[in-house]
Amino acid sequence: MSNKRKLTKEWITKLKDLAKLSRGDILKMTTLAKCGHPGGSMSSIDIYLVLYSFANVDPVHPDDPDRDRIIISHGHTSPGVYSALGRLGFFNIDDAISGFRKAGSIFDGHLDWKVPGVEWSSGNLGQGLSAGCGFALSGKLLNNDFHTFVVMSDGEQQKGQVSEARRFAKKYNLNELTVIIDYNGLQISGKITDVMPQNIKGNFISDGWKVLEVNGHDHKQIYEALKKSVNTKDTPVAIFAYTTMGKDVSFMEDDEQFHGKALSIEQYKKATGELNIDDDLNKYYKLRQKMIPIKRKGDISLKERVKKIEKELKRTYKINVDFGTPKTYYKEDKLDNRTAFGNVMKEFAELNCKKSLIYEKSSNFNESPISPIAVFDCDLATSVKTDKFASICPNNFFEGGIQEHNTDTIAGALSTQNVLTFFADFGVFGIDETYNQQRLNDINQTNLKLVTTHCGLNIGEDGKTHQCIDYLGVMRNLYNFSIIIPADPNQTDRVIRYISKTPGNFLVAMGRSKIPIILKDDESPFFADDYRFEYGKADLIKSGDRATIISMGFMLHRAIKAWEILKNKGYLVRVLNVSCPTNIDEKIIDECINMGPIVTYEDHNIQTGLGNIIADYIAQSGKRIGFKKMGIGSYGLSGDPEDLFEIQGLSIENLVNSLIKIIEINK
Repeated sequence: MSNKRKLTKEWITKLKDLAKLSRGDILKMTTLAKCGHPGGSMSSIDIYLVLYSFANVDPVHPDDPDRDRIIISHGHTSPGVYSALGRLGFFNIDDAISGFRKAGSIFDGHLDWKVPGVEWSSGNLGQGLSAGCGFALSGKLLNNDFHTFVVMSDGEQQKGQVSEARRFAKKYNLNELTVIIDYNGLQISGKITDVMPQNIKGNFISDGWKVLEVNGHDHKQIYEALKKSVNTKDTPVAIFAYTTMGKDVSFMEDDEQFHGKALSIEQYKKATGELNIDDDLNKYYKLRQKMIPIKRKGDISLKERVKKIEKELKRTYKINVDFGTPKTYYKEDKLDNRTAFGNVMKEFAELNCKKSLIYEKSSNFNESPISPIAVFDCDLATSVKTDKFASICPNNFFEGGIQEHNTDTIAGALSTQNVLTFFADFGVFGIDETYNQQRLNDINQTNLKLVTTHCGLNIGEDGKTHQCIDYLGVMRNLYNFSIIIPADPNQTDRVIRYISKTPGNFLVAMGRSKIPIILKDDESPFFADDYRFEYGKADLIKSGDRATIISMGFMLHRAIKAWEILKNKGYLVRVLNVSCPTNIDEKIIDECINMGPIVTYEDHNIQTGLGNIIADYIAQSGKRIGFKKMGIGSYGLSGDPEDLFEIQGLSIENLVNSLIKIIEINK
């Protein structure tokens, strides 16, 4: 909370006036857009006005690194947030009212971080407290004493991820964290006690939080509770703010139908009359109409306008740590990719912990001499190989327990604060189970380094529940995640260093088993010496002119064995490593298409993996060539990987026979 402002009588009067205006803003936005969530916005607005008025946030410098962080979890109350921010000078309120839910405007139906004063895009209920934990954690790692506030709805307390976040906050002493719950007792389907009964207050208390209770429409009570929470230094605090949905409009009060329903024009006129505010909806209608692009020479299209906004409003990151020197593994080395990842993390710890992983403040807040590193785990440190980092840097290692959803969101939010952040997990948990969390991280343009092990059929005996055979198919749906599947420990080493210094979200997927070092013809390591990983560049591992095997990850060494057999049979083919399947090397793929038949060979669901990506590219090229996909056609069994590959038709012998057949057919 800001020490510059006190709740004077003048401020109380101002807040009352603002609250009335804001309720009018909410109704104008939603009526104009003919959709939205007016009811909850009107119950939360008094909380927003007090919080944004007295927290340490500055409309002129909304990105000040010393600011308090305010996260709104129930992002559907965006009309209330936009009104509060607009009325307090973060932007022109007219822009928010006229542009609400209008294509080409930043004022989305659910909150978007691109709006000044908004830290985190939200709307997927139950994730806001986890994001708040990430921001609060950054305060500790960055050696900054800002406070983090999370505003939530009562209904979303039903989400299990909220419980996960409560426990994490208490475990890691995130005492500069305050939750404010808009407790209006209603959700879309009716009373929260009918939809899903729960003891919300008891849950917070049992998890070790301090609980305060206030009238959520009494500005003085809200202010005093916030001050008390900020001054509480021994535990995180939850404020229960009891409110009325649709507050101050008689026919809207305590009626859940207005949770997500805009008013008709007749209802709007009645409501503005009760609020005693100006009915200037026509003014905003005209402003909204002006946002429709006029087709004149020199005008940019709506699509171009949106691209321009997205380019201008893009998160930037500055990470400065010692990334060490690539390590080279040789033919005789027997290890898996996950161990190579763990070795890099151990080196990062050794190099940077000695210097200090706690941020050293600079006189210029745009510079960070040393960035903190944070590593997150979900009870799998010895399996995903982050245990050595943990032993060297225990204060920068965060054990989230078996709480993948919460841990993923915390890691994503933390990564936006210039903390080099890794989350390592099994593929079925870090991808399949937490796809919604990864999607929200992607929307928020986080800087997360996601490393998943135990991907593919090669994990064998663990069986179908743990064989993540859809990691590429799932994650290629996310527009801002770069995906890398390294072929051996040497490439893994260099990939991890690359993603650490390169801004943006990355997934590095790997299996469990030990894997041979990929070698050149002279038996020296392929991914060593002058090799530098370049995102999107394919690697020509073996040369040939009869056909091409395109593979990735664990399957590459098997493709090389097939190449050797084919060579002895008189069939010289290419072997191509595509470690970045969602950003393929068009030049070399075009060469392969022009040369002849292609077979893709992968340890992945045949319907959604590398084969489909290459097939799509071939189809769009307009060329007709022999093509075959080889991948996993059904859930795997529990057993030796070689047996599982045989069952799926992925044995090396099957690959050889497929190549010979496709070559002979396409002579």
